[in-house]
Amino acid sequence: MNNLIIKNTAQIVTCSGFKGKCGKEMSNLHVIENGTVIVTEGIISHVLHSGQEMPVNEQDYNIIDATGKALLPGFVDPHTHFVFGGYREEEFSWRMRGESYMEIMNRGGGIVNTTRATREATEEELMEVGSQRLDAMMQLGITTIEGKSGYGLEKDTELKQLCVMRRLNEIHPMDIIPTFMGAHAIPAEWKGKEDQFIDFNIREMFPLVAKEKLAEAVDIFCEKGVFTIEQSRRYLTAARKHGFLLKIHADEIVQLGGAELAAELHCLSADHLLQASDEGIRAMAKTGVVATLLPLTAFSLREEYAHGRKMIDEGCMVALATDLNPGSSFTASVPLLFALACIYMKFSPEEAVTAFTINSAAAINRADRIGSIDVGKQGDLVLLQFPSYKFLPYHVGMNIVETVIKRGRVVVKN
Repeated sequence: MNNLIIKNTAQIVTCSGFKGKCGKEMSNLHVIENGTVIVTEGIISHVLHSGQEMPVNEQDYNIIDATGKALLPGFVDPHTHFVFGGYREEEFSWRMRGESYMEIMNRGGGIVNTTRATREATEEELMEVGSQRLDAMMQLGITTIEGKSGYGLEKDTELKQLCVMRRLNEIHPMDIIPTFMGAHAIPAEWKGKEDQFIDFNIREMFPLVAKEKLAEAVDIFCEKGVFTIEQSRRYLTAARKHGFLLKIHADEIVQLGGAELAAELHCLSADHLLQASDEGIRAMAKTGVVATLLPLTAFSLREEYAHGRKMIDEGCMVALATDLNPGSSFTASVPLLFALACIYMKFSPEEAVTAFTINSAAAINRADRIGSIDVGKQGDLVLLQFPSYKFLPYHVGMNIVETVIKRGRVVVKN
């Protein structure tokens, strides 16, 4: 039964809204004390304040007594690479000895290493490990994710990754929003022929992925030593003609102008942004590009964090994501994500919650249906062990999610 009543909540942290929030608005969580949420047939049908009369017959509903607990929207992770083969634990030890991300890439490690393992993995093997990763993310309160391809870098494996995501979306409670990232790195067979590799994606992959409806968006790694601004502009402009939404890995390692390009092309989101310029930040704020920040990646790489505080103060719509991947961020730790955002990136707890709910939903074009506790939205909810959302960054590194609800059904009970 998809009918559920959650009553006697200490807080309903609604994050209310049907679009992402910019700047100062990110601090407004629209909290209801001692309220009740009713989910009918998987959709939120009522959000009641204390003392309001129950508008449905309770006998038709499962009931959760949430006394002493805070209720939030299900967390939304708008940047993951969760379908991959193999691991890169050896490269982690190289980084700890001082080798840079780009140095490891240049010696055959990095994305190209995972590409080899993913090409060798069967679809069923990727299904199994992908499902395990989804289970682990759901335990942490994540109810919707974006999943990127990009570990094939050739036709068959890119399609294999996208097909695995489609199959997992059909059988797993998690909602998976697929992104085609055919330009994630330059494969060995295309070294020195980067423009031709872009042409291959435009000419062969875009029409095929669009025809089979395997992805909603496309992404590209716009970075020194990977793809240039001009190559990225050509790739993304062509993708839009096939109906794809546009995303970009921008300004992660050097200040290349990726944030400015995202604003120029009105991308849905620009991600990473550790080196984004002041001009790029202002341009994203002006054009409504979601700035998706990945503090777990900066932490894992021992890099300076993106200037999230400045982005919020400049009026950007800022989202948070885990960037779960086998190299630069082999984690989906929601507790660590909140701690890093608040302690090191200087987000308020309110801004961090907004960034991982309604704004992260906006980063995958879903703010109209998930990311907040509003009537008409999907019944994706998270119940904490504690009476306030402020425990999320405060109880450092600890998973405080007690119950996860997906479309009105309890899918996790910790």
